[in-house]
Amino acid sequence: MKKKTPQSYEEAIQQLEKITESMQNNDLPLEESLAAYEYGQQLVQYCQQKLAEVEQKLQILDHGELKELKLEAEE
Repeated sequence: MKKKTPQSYEEAIQQLEKITESMQNNDLPLEESLAAYEYGQQLVQYCQQKLAEVEQKLQILDHGELKELKLEAEE
């Protein structure tokens, strides 16, 4: 599994999808599956960080005042 730092949220999601597909299809030996899982966890953290950054930047207009938009995380 080729590990590279994603350049964007979308690229990280694509990499996660490839990892998931490979693991579901049993395409990887055990050791490579473990490495892919660990890399997947890093990608998830990257995505969560990017989403948190975007959430901080989102604002809504409410009665002429700019207010931060608070998004609830789905569990």
